[in-house]
Amino acid sequence: MTAAGEEIIRLEKIYKIFGPQPRGRAFDLVKAGYGKAEVQRRSGHVIGLNDVNFSVKKGELFVVMGLSGSGKSTAIRTVNKLHDVTSGHVWVDGVDVQTLPQKELQAYRRDKMGMVFQHFALFPHRNVIDNTGYGLKVQGVEKEKRDEASLKALSLVGLEPYALNAPSELSGGMQQRVGLARALASDPDILLMDEAFSALDPLIRRQMQDELMDIQSALHKTILFITHDLNEALRIGDRVCIMKDGAVVQIGTPEEILTKPATGYVAEFVQDVDQGRVIQVEEIMKDSRPIAQGASLSDAISSLGDRDGAFVTDPEGRPVAVLTGAGGLRATVRGATDLKSALRDDFEKVSPEMTLADAYYAAGKGLPIAVVDEEGVLIGHLDPRDIMEEMGRVERLIEGFEREVFL
Repeated sequence: MTAAGEEIIRLEKIYKIFGPQPRGRAFDLVKAGYGKAEVQRRSGHVIGLNDVNFSVKKGELFVVMGLSGSGKSTAIRTVNKLHDVTSGHVWVDGVDVQTLPQKELQAYRRDKMGMVFQHFALFPHRNVIDNTGYGLKVQGVEKEKRDEASLKALSLVGLEPYALNAPSELSGGMQQRVGLARALASDPDILLMDEAFSALDPLIRRQMQDELMDIQSALHKTILFITHDLNEALRIGDRVCIMKDGAVVQIGTPEEILTKPATGYVAEFVQDVDQGRVIQVEEIMKDSRPIAQGASLSDAISSLGDRDGAFVTDPEGRPVAVLTGAGGLRATVRGATDLKSALRDDFEKVSPEMTLADAYYAAGKGLPIAVVDEEGVLIGHLDPRDIMEEMGRVERLIEGFEREVFL
C-alpha cells in the first residue's frame, strides 16, 4: 500500500521512437544527443519521448504541459501501455506496466486507472447512468451496485438529476462531466486525463477546472493531467512538467515555474500568464519582526531599519497597530515620545495562501500589510511595493533570456 505523499507513478529514462525500426539507427542518434528534427531527417523516425524522467506522488494533481508534438500525450499513454516504450521503465505502484502481458495489463487498467479523454466518447444509445457505469459493467458488477456507484459519481459532478437523460440532451460541458463521472465510478487509484477540457468553451472549461479541484480536495486521487494550456496547468496543478520536442524542460510548482523559469522557452510561455493569480503571498512575504512590547518611539523607529513599517502585536501575537517610517518621523517632528502617538490601526490583513491578485486591494493604502494565520496571529509582513516588484520579475527574466540569445 502506498503511503500518502509517496511516489506512485515514475517514468524512468523513457524513450519512445515512432517508426519501423525504433531501436535501430534512430535510437543511436537520440542517445548520441541529436534533436528531434535531425533524427527525423537522418532516419525518417520521429522522437516521441527523449529520456523522460518524472514521478507523481500519491494524491497529487500532476500536470504535463506542452505544445503539439511535445510528447505530453505520448507520456501519459505509456502509463497505461497504450504506447510501448522503446527503452526505459514505467513504474505504477511498484509494477513496471510495460512488462505486463495483455491479460494482466487489462486487469491492471480496469482496477487501477480511470481515463478521461478530450472527446467525450459516450455511447449515444445508453443513458447517462449506463454510460457512467459502463466500466463497472465490463468488470461484471451487477446492475444495482453499478447504478449505486454511478449515482454517487454523478453527484460529484452535479449530474445526478440527469441520470436517465440521453447524452444528446446534455451540453458539451455536461457530457464531459459524464466522462469524468465514468472514470470516478470504479473508484480508481489513478486518473489519467488527456486534454480532458480542451474541447470546451473557455467559461465551461474554467468551471470544469473548478469542479476537478473540488473533487480532488474531497477524494485526493492521483491525477496525471495533460494540457497544452499553461494557464490551466498553473491553475490546477500541484506540480507542472513542461515538455518540448519529447523532452522534459522543467518541473516545479506553479509558483516555481512562474517565478523561476529554467529556460528562455519556459520564460516565453509565462510572460503572458496573469502572475498575480498564481503567486501566493507566502512566496514573497518577509519575516514579521514585530515591534518589541513596551518599546519607546525612538527605539521602535530604529528597529524599522530599511523596512517601510512594522507591527505591534497583542499578547497572543495578533497585530493591533502598525508603525510606518513616515508616521514615526511626523510624530518625532511634533515632539512626541510616546509610541502610541505614531501608530495606525487601519492596516489590512491577508492570509499566506491568498494570491497577489486577491491581495492587491490591500496595497491601496500604501501601508504595510499583515500576513496572519487562521487564528489571526502575525506570521509575515508584506510591503505594497513587494507586490509590484514581484509582478515584474518574470518580465526581467525574459529580457535576460532574450539578451543571452542575441548576444
